[in-house]
Amino acid sequence: MVAPLEGIRVIDVSAVVSGPLAAMILGDQGADVIKVEPPGIGEVARLPNFERGGLTSLFINCNRNKRGVALDLSKPEGIAVMHELIKTTDVFIQNWRPGAAERIGLGEETLRSINPDLIYCSISGFGPTGPYSDQRVYDPIIQGLTGHAGIQMSPDFPIKDLVRNIVADKSTSYTAAQAITAALFARDRGAGGQLIEIPMVDASLAFFWPDGMIKHTLENSQDLPGMSLYETYRLWHTQDGQIIYFVASQVEHEGLFRALGHPEWIIDSRFADNEARMIPENKEALGELLDTAIRSFTTEDILKRMNDNEVPSGRILELEEVFEDPQIQHNESILDFDHPSAGKYQQAKPAARFHGTPQDPRRRMPPLLGEHTREVLEELGLDADEIASLQEKGII
Repeated sequence: MVAPLEGIRVIDVSAVVSGPLAAMILGDQGADVIKVEPPGIGEVARLPNFERGGLTSLFINCNRNKRGVALDLSKPEGIAVMHELIKTTDVFIQNWRPGAAERIGLGEETLRSINPDLIYCSISGFGPTGPYSDQRVYDPIIQGLTGHAGIQMSPDFPIKDLVRNIVADKSTSYTAAQAITAALFARDRGAGGQLIEIPMVDASLAFFWPDGMIKHTLENSQDLPGMSLYETYRLWHTQDGQIIYFVASQVEHEGLFRALGHPEWIIDSRFADNEARMIPENKEALGELLDTAIRSFTTEDILKRMNDNEVPSGRILELEEVFEDPQIQHNESILDFDHPSAGKYQQAKPAARFHGTPQDPRRRMPPLLGEHTREVLEELGLDADEIASLQEKGII
């Protein structure tokens, strides 16, 4: 069966995560993704950090289902090769700082003059203009500016902290992948090629907003009763570990009280309904009771009791335990690979299940630096002498 994006060619000149992960999603869905990197050391995600056989963990996790080309884009000869590639390309992805692409001859206007139907995706930290546009930026800075860090506070230790994974980069990647497929769909309906600009700060803020800004959506929200989700998130200690539970409805609250062996709380006027539970002194009193009650159970016992009472709950897994979780094993969520030089490794499989046009995360392993350079250049029609000349000059 044909994959969803079979026949689409993508040129990925981006680095690290925000662009490469977006391109990998397209590659999983069948696109022919050509990753272009500088000769020598390649992109920064190849720098040795959990590295073996020419591949690092970070590079592997953002670059499967791609062909690798090593091409020096700082030289006119390298740009000339890229311009030839653009003629048969559907999507171009870069995450350079604003103005960098234009300075080397790979700006949107230049590439559109070569291929008017091109979808040009430009990812940047803050966008092409504005007071921050020229600043260097990484994920944690974006987290700080978009609210993520501001709400990372445990009720027990109310100190602001970072989300300890690159949520801004990854939300940008998924935004880019969706936008690119939407632009391809629009092109098929006659819209032609177009520029897509994705500032990380905007993608991160949009990702954060639906729940993170509950208290700041309606005008004068400070006058309205309510509680944000981030104020209710917390971990609970058992006799031998930690759990998470989350109750939203009255039925779930009553199930929680029964699971803890305190059905009398259901008719306690302080806790009988949501309005009563939101009164500050009642909320504090219930929190103390819940903490004491949960600490009296083992993790296994309380999770069974919560499950029996249909209370959404789960244990806190160490990273090594994720691999053994029965639902993750049932879903076959983690795939095993064996690379010729890097050896065995594992990755999470793509979450979307296409029943008519399935995607294939195993179609291509992450490329070694320049692994497919000759193959791609031969497809462009370059002969052996021309390829040798480019190699002698250090262009490839």
